[in-house]
Amino acid sequence: MKKIVTLALLSALTMTLQAKSTDLELAYQKEFTFLKAQKRSLQKRLTELTKHNNDKLKATQKKIDTLQATLLRLNTTSDKLSQHLLQAEREEQDVSDNSSVLEGTMMQSATTLKAFGHKVKTDSKRPASELEKAFSFAAKQITKLASVQKINGRFFLLDGTKVDGEIIKVGNIASYGYTKDVATALVPAGNGLFKAWDNPAKDSATAIYEGKAKDTLSLFVYESTDKEIDSTVTKSALDVINSGGAIGWVIVVLGLAALALMLLRVGFLRNADSNTTEIRAKVVGELLEKDEKSALKACKASKGATARVLAATIRNIDKEREHLEDIVAEAVLHESSFLDRFGTAIMVIAAVAPLLGLLGTVTGMISTFDIITEFGTGDPKMLSGGISEALVTTELGLIVAIPALLVGNLLSGWSEKIKDHMEQAALHVNNVYLSNKNA
Repeated sequence: MKKIVTLALLSALTMTLQAKSTDLELAYQKEFTFLKAQKRSLQKRLTELTKHNNDKLKATQKKIDTLQATLLRLNTTSDKLSQHLLQAEREEQDVSDNSSVLEGTMMQSATTLKAFGHKVKTDSKRPASELEKAFSFAAKQITKLASVQKINGRFFLLDGTKVDGEIIKVGNIASYGYTKDVATALVPAGNGLFKAWDNPAKDSATAIYEGKAKDTLSLFVYESTDKEIDSTVTKSALDVINSGGAIGWVIVVLGLAALALMLLRVGFLRNADSNTTEIRAKVVGELLEKDEKSALKACKASKGATARVLAATIRNIDKEREHLEDIVAEAVLHESSFLDRFGTAIMVIAAVAPLLGLLGTVTGMISTFDIITEFGTGDPKMLSGGISEALVTTELGLIVAIPALLVGNLLSGWSEKIKDHMEQAALHVNNVYLSNKNA
């Protein structure tokens, strides 16, 4: 009975499990079917979205290409406009420059032609017409001024007398005055007046007046008749020195002193250098004959520093060589004080002269600035004194210093050469004596 019940329970349980299994499968199948439907829907949506995005991307790319083409076209247009703008600025600058040149030409022509009675309207609305008139008048005036003209007028003679006569104008650069008694070249006397030239040039004035040809003309060329021309005064050496003031005279005195010292030193050195070769040869000849007394006598009979040094050498020729060399050096040193005489003084003057010139320059400039402070710079003649002192003293200082320095160094070189000859002659005599003695 129990077995039957157990079997029945097992059968019932099996049937229940089978029923539940069938329901679960059905549920899974439904869920799977739903998911497959969702998948298909999503895939379809994805396909649609992909297509939509691709279409949108193509449209966007097309717009980008269109915009890039437009940008390129605009850049090209911008470059062309920039070039046109630059060209317009250049043309505007050219117009401005031409306007400035035109304005300057108008102002210059108005100023220049006003003196000849022609008025140029600088504010005219037709500047080209005004310029044409100005150039036409200027051309006629140039032709007129380039010719020789005779006009009645007055001019001053050298003594200040004012005479009536004819003034012959050679263009606008030179003039001659002619009367029955006077024929002369003229120079401006200021305010459009003329006066006789220091160099009258009578032949040239007469030839011009009579219309005769002349190979050369003596004339005074001037730029304007508004300012008086002063006669050129030729300065003498004394005038130049006086313009340098007291310092200029100090420099001149030093220069004369340096010249005197140089001449004296040349005389000293010439006497010291006289008969050097002859006395040396004569002493060597006497020593070769072993006659020291005759050699000493020959030295005393001759003049010059070399003769005196050789005399000291011969008197001590029997002593040791080192002692003899000291004696020779002492004799040369004794002669050096004579040979170097005035050398230092000459070199001092050569060094001081340009410094004095510089001092004169400074004092002259101080005087000039004092005049400028008191009177201003209106009259250049008032400044000429200080400027002349400033320049002349420098010139005088260099004139003194350059020859003094040059000649002073040459004389010092000559002195050193004489000293070398003296020492060489003394050593040569000693060597000859020793060789002859040992022979």
